[in-house]
Amino acid sequence: MSSQDKRNLRQRVAIGSNPERNRAHNRRVVLEVIRLHGHLGRTEIARRAQLTAQAVANIVEELLDEGLLVELGRMRSGRGQPPIQFAVNPNGPVTVGVEIAADHMVTVLLDLSGGLRAQSISPLERTDPDYIPGKVAEEIGKLRASAQETRLLGVGVVMPGPFDIEGMSSVGPATLPGWTGADPVKLIAKATGESVVLENDATAAAVGERLYGAGRQSGNFCYLYFGVGLGLGVIQDGRPLRGAFGNAGEIGHVGLVPRKGKTSYGAAGALERFVSVYALREQLALAGIYAANVDDIQALHDDNNPHLMGWIASAADYLAPTVGMLENIFDPETIIFGGGLPDSVLDAVISALDPLPVSVATRQKRTTPRVLRGQTGQLTAALGAAALPLLDTVSPHLSTATGPAAAV
Repeated sequence: MSSQDKRNLRQRVAIGSNPERNRAHNRRVVLEVIRLHGHLGRTEIARRAQLTAQAVANIVEELLDEGLLVELGRMRSGRGQPPIQFAVNPNGPVTVGVEIAADHMVTVLLDLSGGLRAQSISPLERTDPDYIPGKVAEEIGKLRASAQETRLLGVGVVMPGPFDIEGMSSVGPATLPGWTGADPVKLIAKATGESVVLENDATAAAVGERLYGAGRQSGNFCYLYFGVGLGLGVIQDGRPLRGAFGNAGEIGHVGLVPRKGKTSYGAAGALERFVSVYALREQLALAGIYAANVDDIQALHDDNNPHLMGWIASAADYLAPTVGMLENIFDPETIIFGGGLPDSVLDAVISALDPLPVSVATRQKRTTPRVLRGQTGQLTAALGAAALPLLDTVSPHLSTATGPAAAV
């Protein structure tokens, strides 16, 4: 029995004999099979989902009635009556994804097929709980009006962690102040009138990259997320690793020895103090350069700015041993860099990693590079956030993951 077959068997055993849970899982399997293949007939759905023809027929009828699927008609394929094709309804319900960062907010509207219906990136003057819920409701209202969408499955919200930390001397420059003791899920749900799911930003970014980006063909990868700070999302066997309290992957607070330069200890030596968008802006500011957004950083790279180039070299000195450490701990297929830096800067950082240290990933017959750039850009975390309300509906592999992702 292959390792994948064993995982499938464990998943079926975990589902157990609970009829409602089994039925919900089968609905997700059918939707996921159709979503991944564009359009399929009932017989092909049953074969790929490993379900009986009758079970698929019943589920398809339910999903049609709920507006989650559409009938495309018959597709001629050889002899006999051609099968009726079904596809995920692009005009069906939508979800909203919101990334609340330290200085900006990204909002996206996704349909069930993963199509981006609307998006916005807006600066934030404040990030406190008295302001953010109303701002989220305002942005969602604008996007729904622009896309003329009325049926919403839910809202996914991502924020920088760590969550509910006590006693840490520093939780980094990216953590939002004022939220200690506040419940963002309840506050945002009250402001929007919608169901809300909360996740760590780096974990959501990894989910976004898994569903829509460079991780689509990989079930095991690490995602280094350059938000304002630095986070880590881990996908194992197709599922996000969250940890007991949602704080798995807080790599920005780890201290590592760089290849060159001076080693610092304690909070001053935390990785994101050197390797993050915040660290880059801080270094540029010391040189009298103000970089407010990705476009500003891109312009500096286009001009071959020496201060930016110096930061790229310094960041690589910290990230090379980080890559080796992550490979030795998680044994991923690859490590993906992405988030709030221009593609050209991420490519430059990745190029500057060489030579990478020897690790369990050092294999001559590798078919995938040890480090890749993500494909979803600034929208990565928001796309992952928008996927969160879909997980119980669409993706059986992601939805079976356990963890503290909160929902109301």
